[in-house]
Amino acid sequence: MQTGKMVINGIVLRETETKETDKILTVLTPKLGRIPVIARGARRKNSRLAASSQLLVYSELTIFQRGNWYLLDAGSTLELFDGVRQDLVLLSLAAYLSELTESVTEEGEDASEIVPLLLNALYALGTLGKDPQQVKAAFELRLLALSGFEPLADGCAVCGCPNPEAPMLDVVRGVVHCGKCKEPGGLSLPLTQGALAAMQHILNCPPKRLYSFVLPPQEMTLLGHAAEAFAAAQLERSFRTLNYYKSVALDT
Repeated sequence: MQTGKMVINGIVLRETETKETDKILTVLTPKLGRIPVIARGARRKNSRLAASSQLLVYSELTIFQRGNWYLLDAGSTLELFDGVRQDLVLLSLAAYLSELTESVTEEGEDASEIVPLLLNALYALGTLGKDPQQVKAAFELRLLALSGFEPLADGCAVCGCPNPEAPMLDVVRGVVHCGKCKEPGGLSLPLTQGALAAMQHILNCPPKRLYSFVLPPQEMTLLGHAAEAFAAAQLERSFRTLNYYKSVALDT
């Protein structure tokens, strides 16, 4: 049964070719959450749906629902993120951010904070030229926080010290603690006072100031390792696109 048409904004998290000329899209929208969309004829030459059916394209979409699926009737692109598409390293990182986003979103769930988080990350990479390592770490931590996995980073979870000494992040328990307060079990990665301050900034700052922090390269690396391990531990999975990003970044 077909319902009435609706117009929504959404970004394509994944595209899968099907049949001769169709695509199945995974689209993230602010109000409907992550939805499956069939784009019939999107692979056909000169298709009016081709541009809005590409990975990481943000568009205004006209859709209608049929059963458990949505069908794409029309699309008008709002942002192509060309700066990301023209750089293999940035594109591979963006694909990881997309897969990570897909893993924490569901249909029918409010994604009104997650959609702009992803859009701003792509803009920071492709237009502002932000350090990919900084964008990756900030995105991982902020996304996990918005998804209900926010780490407790406002002091040592063991002794209560507001300024943990030799701070570490237990990526399994999701808490920060002093180096000397490490408890059995878990998996703790080292931070510095600067990296901890950056983490607190990422978790608490207004969205528009997410990337307004500076760390020396070594401290940024520590923050990056901790954020990546935290995401993997909390979601209990690995990411194929992350492995690809690392291989591409290593070759450049």
